[in-house]
Amino acid sequence: MIDNRNYIIAIGLSILIVIGWQYFVMGPRMEAERLRRVAEQSQIQTTQPATPGTPATPAAPGGTVAPATTAAQVVMSRTDALAKDPRVAIDTPALSGSINLKGARIDDIVLKGYRESVDPKSPQIVLLAPDATQAPYFAEFGWLNETGGSVKVPGPDAVWRQDGTGTLSATTPITLTWDNGDGLVFRRTIAVDAKYMFTVTEEVTATGDKTARLLPYSAMRRFGTPTTAGFYILHEGPIGVFGDEGLKEPSYKDLADKKKIEQAKVTGGWMGFVDKYWATAIIPDKDRQMQPIFASQKLGAVDTYQTFMVGDAVEVGAGKPAASSSRVFVGAKEVATVDGYADQFKIEKFDRLIDWGWFYFLTKPLFHVIDFLYKFLGNFGLAILVVTVILKGIFFPLANKSYDSMSKMKKVQPEMKELQERFKDDKMKQQQALMELYRREKINPLSGCLPILLQIPVFFALYKVLFVTIEMRQAPFYGWIKDLAAPDPTSLFNLFGLIPWDPPHALMIGVWPLIMGVTMFVQMKLNPAPPDPTQKMIFDWMPLIFTYMLASFPAGLVIYWAWNNTLSVAQQSIIMKKNGVKIELWDNVRGMFNRSKSATPS
Repeated sequence: MIDNRNYIIAIGLSILIVIGWQYFVMGPRMEAERLRRVAEQSQIQTTQPATPGTPATPAAPGGTVAPATTAAQVVMSRTDALAKDPRVAIDTPALSGSINLKGARIDDIVLKGYRESVDPKSPQIVLLAPDATQAPYFAEFGWLNETGGSVKVPGPDAVWRQDGTGTLSATTPITLTWDNGDGLVFRRTIAVDAKYMFTVTEEVTATGDKTARLLPYSAMRRFGTPTTAGFYILHEGPIGVFGDEGLKEPSYKDLADKKKIEQAKVTGGWMGFVDKYWATAIIPDKDRQMQPIFASQKLGAVDTYQTFMVGDAVEVGAGKPAASSSRVFVGAKEVATVDGYADQFKIEKFDRLIDWGWFYFLTKPLFHVIDFLYKFLGNFGLAILVVTVILKGIFFPLANKSYDSMSKMKKVQPEMKELQERFKDDKMKQQQALMELYRREKINPLSGCLPILLQIPVFFALYKVLFVTIEMRQAPFYGWIKDLAAPDPTSLFNLFGLIPWDPPHALMIGVWPLIMGVTMFVQMKLNPAPPDPTQKMIFDWMPLIFTYMLASFPAGLVIYWAWNNTLSVAQQSIIMKKNGVKIELWDNVRGMFNRSKSATPS
């Protein structure tokens, strides 16, 4: 019975992996992800008291402290917060928003191309928010005094002056100026491209004999702990790439516990925050050595988080200006855009903004194939169907061998039953006789599980692509499927919308999961019924279990599985006919309801 046990274990583990993932990781958190989006949008309009306090920034190397940010006593609506300070508007093909002249922060960014839901009238995605709102989130730049220095540098309360007038656009940069009144003039030029990359160039000049040693810094600050989906396969939180240290992804909890994570000095690199589909990142001059710091601080009941990079000191004096430049990414994690920036600006591992996971070598190429086909077909769902055919072609030789072995097993099934009956009281001899039969007929008894096992790596790779890539977000298929990255919205338990009732999450079993279940059932019933009653029970229940389990998976994944099953049924049927094996689909279905003597445990 060793082979039978291995067979059961292989199938059972496959099921347990997916079921465990669904019910202990993914299923309960799908609702949390939806509630997070609703909560973020409601925060924009909410006005309620906040805990007073002034967040300090982490100490830079040498003990220098960066300027503190200002926390408002009362949380304002977004509209009121934007109206309280002078601003310069931002208007590009991809972004709208403004720069706060108080502090010269980039703190108001709205993504024009993305909305909260598939409804075209739903609100646009708000990414950055100013101080005094429910959840401030902004980019900040400036200069610090070297240890022992006392030069007045622009802080969060410094009001900058715009040189000239106008809106920051993809073709028109802006320049801001601040005079410290003590012989130093600070200028900040901000440019932005047509997508999501800002370039910030800073210059300090001395108007008299004043000299100073200053350290340039850039920071991304986030107030409050965002509600993340909490999926093991997706990192949401602080992120950075630092030379030989590579990719670092501390969680919000880790950072809140440790308060400060200081990396080794690095030339180049980048750091910021990632959400499921959106990201921010500060990218210093790749030729300048910087000190990266992740930091967190408690302000009353609110945790604040910072990604902070500070450079080595530069000297400013008469006829000797100091300059610093950095870039800031604020936008959607579009694969082509992120990869383009990595190539254009030579940003090391910038594509890791998108969490391709451990199977990077499989998930990213799979996305590119799907995206390539999408450009021809105009529908990601169709692209997934074509990719399924391609994958079936790649695995064709192995699957053929598997189906061929199963067909041979079908032919010798009468002889197998005879052996089981002959040695029903001696399981050891029965197993030896069956193994001899397998060797003589060149049958692999484990071949039945290979088609399923082959699907599992591709299944998870496609799941990853559907889950993490924004290109799949709100991508429609046909009919009722408006978002391939979301579960099928229909349910058997309200007759697919005919009954005016919204079933609970556990009862959302839509049309496509049912189609998938039927195709899986047909595929199972093409195979010989396993002689062992435990195996038979697993095979009989597997389609039903998978139907219920996959109901809350992304619709694109369920469509893939249903189509893959359909192709497998066609392939297996052809091979069975070629081997002269009768296709006994209906006999096997009837056998589910009839217990033969051979299936009764002895």
